[in-house]
Amino acid sequence: MTQVTVKELAQVVDTPVERLLQQMREAGLPHSNADQVVTDSEKQALLTHLKSSHGDRHEEPRKITLQRKTTTKLKVAGSKTISVEVRKKKTYIKRSPDELEAEKQREAEAQRAAEEAARAKAEEEARQRAEEEARRAAESRAASAPAAEPAVAKVELAPAAPPPPADERKREEPRRLPEKRTDDDERRDRKHAQHRPSLKAKAPVGRTTRSADDDADGFGRRGGRGKGKSKKRNQHGFQSPTGPVVREVALGETITVAELAQQMSIKAAEVIKFMFKMGSPVTINQVLDQDTALLVAEEFGHKVKLVSDNALEEQLAELLKFEGESFTRAPVVTVMGHVDHGKTSLLDYIRRAKVAAGEAGGITQHIGAYHVDTDRGMVTFLDTPGHAAFTAMRARGAKATDIVILVVAADDGVMPQTEEAVQHAKAAGVPIVVAVNKIDKPDADPDRIKHDLAARQVIPEEWGGDTQFVHVSAKAGSGVEELLEAVLLQAEVLELKAVPDAPGRGVVVESRLDKGRGPVATVLVQNGTLRQGDMVLCGANFGRVRAMLDENGKPVKSAGPSIPVEILGLDGTPEAGDELTVVADEKKAREVALFRQGKFREVKLARQQSAKLENIFETMGQDEKKTLNVVLKSDVRGSLEALQGALGDLGNDEVQVRVIGGGVGGITESDANLALASNAVLFGFNVRADAGARKIVEQEGLDLRYYNVIYDIIDDVKKALSGMLGSDVRENILGVAEVRDVFRSPKFGAVAGCMVIEGNVYRNRPIRVLRDDVVIFEGELESLRRFKDDVAEVRAGMECGIAVKSYNDVKVGDKIEVFEKVQVARSL
Repeated sequence: MTQVTVKELAQVVDTPVERLLQQMREAGLPHSNADQVVTDSEKQALLTHLKSSHGDRHEEPRKITLQRKTTTKLKVAGSKTISVEVRKKKTYIKRSPDELEAEKQREAEAQRAAEEAARAKAEEEARQRAEEEARRAAESRAASAPAAEPAVAKVELAPAAPPPPADERKREEPRRLPEKRTDDDERRDRKHAQHRPSLKAKAPVGRTTRSADDDADGFGRRGGRGKGKSKKRNQHGFQSPTGPVVREVALGETITVAELAQQMSIKAAEVIKFMFKMGSPVTINQVLDQDTALLVAEEFGHKVKLVSDNALEEQLAELLKFEGESFTRAPVVTVMGHVDHGKTSLLDYIRRAKVAAGEAGGITQHIGAYHVDTDRGMVTFLDTPGHAAFTAMRARGAKATDIVILVVAADDGVMPQTEEAVQHAKAAGVPIVVAVNKIDKPDADPDRIKHDLAARQVIPEEWGGDTQFVHVSAKAGSGVEELLEAVLLQAEVLELKAVPDAPGRGVVVESRLDKGRGPVATVLVQNGTLRQGDMVLCGANFGRVRAMLDENGKPVKSAGPSIPVEILGLDGTPEAGDELTVVADEKKAREVALFRQGKFREVKLARQQSAKLENIFETMGQDEKKTLNVVLKSDVRGSLEALQGALGDLGNDEVQVRVIGGGVGGITESDANLALASNAVLFGFNVRADAGARKIVEQEGLDLRYYNVIYDIIDDVKKALSGMLGSDVRENILGVAEVRDVFRSPKFGAVAGCMVIEGNVYRNRPIRVLRDDVVIFEGELESLRRFKDDVAEVRAGMECGIAVKSYNDVKVGDKIEVFEKVQVARSL
């Protein structure tokens, strides 16, 4: 008997020891240690348990599939041969005896039902034929009766039918009195009685009563199967409506022509035809407003039900209402300020981590979210970039925050991004705590900071305002404790509350597309608790939280209020600033997400179709502009939005930038094909191109550039637009000569004796002749002499003789101006 330990068996089957022990416990084995011995019988018991848990019941295969492939060759015109491959597939299923017996019973019941239906049909035809014969006989008797006979006799004789012939009665007598009736006969009689409840009641008085089966058999043998049965079999059961069908059409704020036609159960061409008659040519995808759609629906005779576009949103809001005990939560603090004023360094000192060293160029490119446990409590920090291109990102940070720390360098003062931060904070109604950084520098002037901010309605407390000013040094760490104390004091004043037991709700701080993990979203939980496995709705995206990571990349199972986490499992990258909510089921999340996607698509389509008169005049000169097409890919959604906004602001009346394609993730082959088709340049911000995209770029010679600092892209695009502007031609006046006397020369005509009063006069430059400071002639010099010598130039204060080519009307007092044309490159 071979005995091995649990550890050795785990190595043989290539599975972890803990998992093997768990499977052995599930199989009922007593093993709990890796060094215990496993016998052959215990191995067999474990194998039997694993097979049963995986559905292996030692059953024989019940289905066999046979495949056959044949290849033939066909010759076409010339010497070309085509191979034709034919594949056949047949599946054989082995049925159990119970299934075969059940199938036989089903076939027998189907055959019995078909026979009963045929018999019932024959009985009905026989009955109709008998009634027709009785009616004809009654009419013939009524016609041959005397005229004085009372009408009552006709009424009594009309329903009577002639008795069947004697030979038929003889044939039917054995069937009327069967020796033995079975259960099938009784069941068939009951069924026929249901089909013909009044047949027996219509039998003539005095006639021998027979069963329904006897009547049907007798009449059926006389009539046989004629044309009437075939004609009735070919008739369909569809009946056209007697009147128009009125439907209820649900109309929102907007609806497309196709959707309107679908709700009215008509073809879209009918709606388009009606709109053309009204003088409004539309297409099948045209978006109609509510008033127009109401008119069309009422014109077609349907009822209209006006619904709100936000009905699903309102239902979702009702489902998300939750009441519970609220507790104090940690404040969410956003660090704002101008570039290189020390925001990240200050936060770095608080976190005791080196964040600024990892940023390209020492500049924060993304929004970073961190929570820090201090001696006075927990604080969540949002670090936003300070560059001008990230205005939108800073605005999103202000919306998600409770308190703003405005970092201002004491040696630099208030800068443009500092003013923007103040504006965003005031627009969001968020209190500000000013951190005057770099206080340890020799040229620091904190009083000037207070004066500059006071001019922008940020009044210090010591001046009677409500803003705390704290002097700090991110490098030395001085004043940081006072800053945290000021932040927590402001949080106590705000009385921040949250309900931890409620479903999680938060806001998306950032999102990106990770190559290995898919869409990743950085979420700040604002209320409730977000747990792993929750179904979440995030803007126009939804999904189940497969994993959650904290700011250090460690997995967590849940996140409470004011905790930032990264979540995995969404079906796309949501927009930064989208609201995240936990919903009960996937159906509701999918419904709301698809509704939001459709609404966004309708709005986008409506914008594209706005061809009003004023828009036409505004866009008439767009074709004359030179356009730089750009395909832009970024690592995160926030950087993509910031870059699109910054590039869209570049240009003037002559040149413009158009981002024809943008997305999150690496540069793919489709991006390269888009750039090739639209003659665009490819920009990758913190992303790279894959092998397929690089191949297209090399083959087609596309312009592909990688960047990791945002203002490098802006500078390069500015240079490209400046090159597209071309150059301007400017004139530089080189010198001016005044005519003192005029001489006549047989060779040159009128020669002006001049004194150079300004600059230099050159022989090979164009000139202008001015009289009373008005240009009367523009041309070139024919001769420039000093005494009898030809010279190339004459400097100021010297005399010279000038002969103007093709002009002899020079007078004393005129001025001869020498100039040159210079091309100067234009810039934005």
